[in-house]
Amino acid sequence: MGYVDEVLARVREKNASEPEFLQAAEEVLESLRPVIDANEAVYRREALLERLVEPDRQFKFRVPWVDDNGQVQVNTGYRVQYNNAIGPYKGGLRLHPSVNIGIIKFLGFEQIFKNSLTGLPIGGGKGGADFDPKGKSDREVMAFCQSFMTELCKYIGADVDVPAGDIGTGAREIGYMFGQYKKIRGTYEGVLTGKGLTYGGSLVRTEATGYGLLYITEELMKCHGESMEGKTVVVSGAGNVAIYATQKAQQMGAKVVTCSDSTGWIYDPEGIDVALLKEVKEVKRARLTEYAAARGSAEYHEGRGVWQIKCDIALPCATQNELLSDDAKQLVANGCKAVCEGANMPTTIDATKYLQENGVWFIGGKAANAGGVATSALEMSQNSERLSWTFEEVDAKLKDIMVNIFHNIDNAAKKYGMEGNYVAGANIAGFEKVATAMIAQGVV
Repeated sequence: MGYVDEVLARVREKNASEPEFLQAAEEVLESLRPVIDANEAVYRREALLERLVEPDRQFKFRVPWVDDNGQVQVNTGYRVQYNNAIGPYKGGLRLHPSVNIGIIKFLGFEQIFKNSLTGLPIGGGKGGADFDPKGKSDREVMAFCQSFMTELCKYIGADVDVPAGDIGTGAREIGYMFGQYKKIRGTYEGVLTGKGLTYGGSLVRTEATGYGLLYITEELMKCHGESMEGKTVVVSGAGNVAIYATQKAQQMGAKVVTCSDSTGWIYDPEGIDVALLKEVKEVKRARLTEYAAARGSAEYHEGRGVWQIKCDIALPCATQNELLSDDAKQLVANGCKAVCEGANMPTTIDATKYLQENGVWFIGGKAANAGGVATSALEMSQNSERLSWTFEEVDAKLKDIMVNIFHNIDNAAKKYGMEGNYVAGANIAGFEKVATAMIAQGVV
């Protein structure tokens, strides 16, 4: 049995109740086989893979808070600090009822490689809680965030671990958490990213993941002799990533015709009205039925189904495992040329293989959605320098980072004889940098 197989067997045995983490670990380690096989003696002696798949540490804690009726509620909070070989732990805080330790571990593990790909000095981590901000008053959200940060603040810091937003954690939640951290620790430091512009936030941070997704998609198309102009795009999700991916795609001359949320989806053949979508989702925090009610060209459908719409490019921007094998077959049948992931691991392994085997250009989330964490790292730089850069400066740096990521993953795939396999290329390019740093720093 080879080294990769030995480690995967141990991971499966040890983490049998964590399917999302197992999926992430298998996807990464399988694609790293050529690199591992070429360096097996060194990596085995150093137990490099065992150290890579095991977090440095993980925290689980109680989060008590009081709702508007005076009732005490209790949630569970998590932070996994995965690997800091190349910089402080960096990764978002997800607030969603589905959150558990397996999901946080999968996200933190993915973050190691994504952060490495940015070329910036940041390690991998992730956190969150099984709290749902939807339907809560601002006071209830503040009560939860303050209680959550009261515990989390013991483990984070500007040079230790720098959390950010994720699903359910927007500017409001980051603001409440930052205020509580500052109150308890008595220091004003860039310990969180995604902050408001009046207190250390960065321009472009809101748009970063969606914009970055389109910058790498545009570079992919360009390198295959295509452009974004005139292309039909389907997008899933209706949150931050989906909204700004839609906006940038349409700025590039493409037409985005779908979006979705947890209850249904919209097909708008005239193109998604971004201003209306922002009003419905960012201002009213409402369902997509309100979008359909306000726009005559839009059709609303219950459940899921965006992948059945004929398109040139598909951008899954909602959540993990939302694009299944049957969806991949539908995309291929409809002539889809490219799938680029705006969410974390939104495409199942079977669906990914089917797309790749049928000639669809596929870029996984580690590379395609790295724009968010890249701009978070740029926010850290601005905080350290006590400076604020212009929108144009940050946007230009973001575009350069995403274009470089594409060429790095393309070159890594070619180096190991897997030209066009951008998933393997991303894992290899991210891994090699981290592995070199881990070996240089000894057994720690």
